[in-house]
Amino acid sequence: MVLTLACVGAASAPAAELSQEGPRLVVTGLLDGSASREFVDQLGSGTVRTVVFVDSFGGTAEAAESYARAIRSSGVSTEAIGQCHAACAWAFLAGKEHRFGRGPHVNGLLIPLATRPKAGEAKKLLNDITTTTGTSPAPAMPAAGVEVVSLTTPSREKEVWQPDQGVLFSSTPTLFGRVYKTFYCDGTQGRDVSKCEVLSDADPYKLGVLTP
Repeated sequence: MVLTLACVGAASAPAAELSQEGPRLVVTGLLDGSASREFVDQLGSGTVRTVVFVDSFGGTAEAAESYARAIRSSGVSTEAIGQCHAACAWAFLAGKEHRFGRGPHVNGLLIPLATRPKAGEAKKLLNDITTTTGTSPAPAMPAAGVEVVSLTTPSREKEVWQPDQGVLFSSTPTLFGRVYKTFYCDGTQGRDVSKCEVLSDADPYKLGVLTP
């Protein structure tokens, strides 16, 4: 089976929609900022325990930080069902616990990185990201509308978030349980993740990207 990566541009992707199902707040669509105030208010109500992102293919850096701050300050957990890319991944990692959803979905978490992590660098770099989300200032937005993420590592303070470029953690259901793989995608692969480079020794649980 060829794993595909859905690519949805900001102009064509639907804006975020929120729906609360008991203690779970479900967020579907692009984190473009249109639902940020509603999201913050929902978490402030104290009735949400888990934020569930469903097929969110990005958004703006400012909205990502707004969601991340609300998640971090409220102490809720996060869950990703289907694909959670770029802005969604930034918000997802702010959860007290962050997990992939169960079920028949192919789950994918794309963390935007402009360059391939060097050997031995991934753990520290991803730890920087998970500890920064929800606590750092909102990333800057250049005039061209390209998202920039600010990390604690000085040499990576202004990395450009290119569409479909970064480290992709995937989880695919099989008859024998879920298979986890990690890739570095340089943005040229389109929908075909098989063109991305497989990263060895990049277990999402060992790296802290997913919690047990």
